[in-house]
Amino acid sequence: MSSINEYLTSEVVVDYSDGLINRREALRRLSMLGVGVAVAGPMLAACESPSGSPAPATPSAPASAAGSAPAGPPPLPAQAITFPGPQGTLQGAWAAAADPRGTVLVIHENRGLTDHIRSVAGRLAASGYSALAIDLLSEEGGTAKFTDPAQATAALGAVPPARFVADMKAGIDELLRRAPAKSPAAMGFCFGGGMVWQLLAAGEPRLRAAVPFYGPLPDNADLAGSKNAAVLAIYAELDTRVNASRDAAKAALEKAGLKHEIVTYPGANHAFFNDTGARYDAAAATQAYQRLTDWFATNLS
Repeated sequence: MSSINEYLTSEVVVDYSDGLINRREALRRLSMLGVGVAVAGPMLAACESPSGSPAPATPSAPASAAGSAPAGPPPLPAQAITFPGPQGTLQGAWAAAADPRGTVLVIHENRGLTDHIRSVAGRLAASGYSALAIDLLSEEGGTAKFTDPAQATAALGAVPPARFVADMKAGIDELLRRAPAKSPAAMGFCFGGGMVWQLLAAGEPRLRAAVPFYGPLPDNADLAGSKNAAVLAIYAELDTRVNASRDAAKAALEKAGLKHEIVTYPGANHAFFNDTGARYDAAAATQAYQRLTDWFATNLS
């Protein structure tokens, strides 16, 4: 099992533990990730109380209901685009700021390029940063090809990390082609946060800023190759699974000598920025959005 597939598997288990999906759905999703019943059963049982129901490992965050007002300004339109990739045409959504102060590559969660991620690109454009939300399922035909979000997740789990890194670097190429005089940044959420760390670990000296939201750090990450990136790493207090790599992230940033800040939002849980999800926390999301735009204003100027 690859590190990405392992992470996606753990997300299913945590969703079950937190009561967001039932056992049947958890088994279905794990099966799509290549985890057989003989292994999946004990994994889920470890999350259950003696009565057989899920026993959350952490309390739910005091989050606002999904569908509450999203963090940031009303989004500008995001236009579907294609651009050259290392193995063919890549897809994405481009939101152009009227007078951009920089550009941002936005990397999606484990369900691919959704309307929520397009709206993030649009909000960044409204804040003065032209943004490209890349579809890392482009080579599979694009996220829109998958009518079942779990199939999109499984497809991501089957891709070697090196391909994602190459596609993200092509995304940076596209940002520089569209705005050659503007400094590029990268940000991502959950799976996408992990991809930001992967991009930094692969060495991307063109990045001037990076903001991984609750993303897992790759094992033995060496970030020195991304020597120009100022990193704002965002975590959630209740997200113990991802927080397990926070100390390693801090050590890797310090070893590489990168400008950085690590912020953990109290009372918030994994995916607290996603206003379409059950863990959305409007207060934490609003604070995080202001912090990331302040970070871009400081480091992309």
